Amino acid sequence: MKKLFVMIAAVALVVAFTAPSFAAEWSFYGSARMEHWWTDRDYGDGNVPGIPDADDDFDLTNSGLVGNGRIGARVKVSDNLIGRFEYSDSVTLRLLYGEYDFGGFKLGVGQNYNPFGFFYSTQAYDGDANMLPTGGVYTGRDPAVWGQFGGFTVALIQPTVSAVPGQVDTDIILPQIQAGYDFSIAGLSFKLAGGYQAYDVVDVNDDDDDLTAWMVAIGASYNMGPFYIAGNYWTGQNTGNLGQASFGFNPDIFASADADGVLDNDSYGFLLVAAFTLSDMLYFEAGYGYVNADLDDAEEEDETSAYYLACKINIAKGVYIQPEIGHFDLADNAAGADEGDVTYYGLRWQINF
Repeated sequence: MKKLFVMIAAVALVVAFTAPSFAAEWSFYGSARMEHWWTDRDYGDGNVPGIPDADDDFDLTNSGLVGNGRIGARVKVSDNLIGRFEYSDSVTLRLLYGEYDFGGFKLGVGQNYNPFGFFYSTQAYDGDANMLPTGGVYTGRDPAVWGQFGGFTVALIQPTVSAVPGQVDTDIILPQIQAGYDFSIAGLSFKLAGGYQAYDVVDVNDDDDDLTAWMVAIGASYNMGPFYIAGNYWTGQNTGNLGQASFGFNPDIFASADADGVLDNDSYGFLLVAAFTLSDMLYFEAGYGYVNADLDDAEEEDETSAYYLACKINIAKGVYIQPEIGHFDLADNAAGADEGDVTYYGLRWQINF
């Protein structure tokens, strides 16, 4: 936290000395978040790591600051020129970009959210996972140059490189390319996105093989007074190598390799969310997600499904708690072994300022 305070002080000094000449409008904001999650895991055919005779485990697995706590600022230089920066509570860069509006066309440079960012769920578990690894759509915030024409965006993004077995080098020629289109009408919003990346993987024998990753996604949401429904579907090849979100309970959605070269992984997933706002104080939400991965030469398809029920309680302006319970069915892995299941419950605390 000391580093964070030093950074804030430095930014404040810069603003103080440059404000008279730069004449920009700075709007600072922050969000402090804390979580407590109890997790009951059945390891199926496996064992608890380090405890060979155990087959399940119950623990307070998360009790600390949420990694997406943040502090940042929006900067308006003119009607055409804006900027923004945002750091996490560990002083890790989240956002840093500038964008200029030429009138009908916007040019952006810096680190921002990719077109593959469909935020339909507010699932709080595991650092505000938002069901992104379990059926949602998200490839991160990456350095990029992008152009926007109305609701259409094209981005040239820093390549995402994930190692495969035997890899000693990669030959990358082009950046990752993503495109997205958003539009809304009468409470109904749609999102479309596609992405592509290719590079050569070089092994210890100096042989190379092409690793191609691509993904397409579609999503929609609809607000009907106090009711909200949303969902998305995505599919692709080697989607993990493209940056699609994954974590420990997720199927392996990455390419692999054997003696003959790269093994491709075909995967797809979907998410459904429904919510109801009872009052300004209470908001209820439920969601279900599914991911399926099929690696070349694997014995079985790898699957994971998940569901949750959450209640967001607004205690005061900017002050929230979110109790939540959820379940992951990890099904069988690519080798046909039962991976068990996970049940969690707990809550997330949040103060926005």
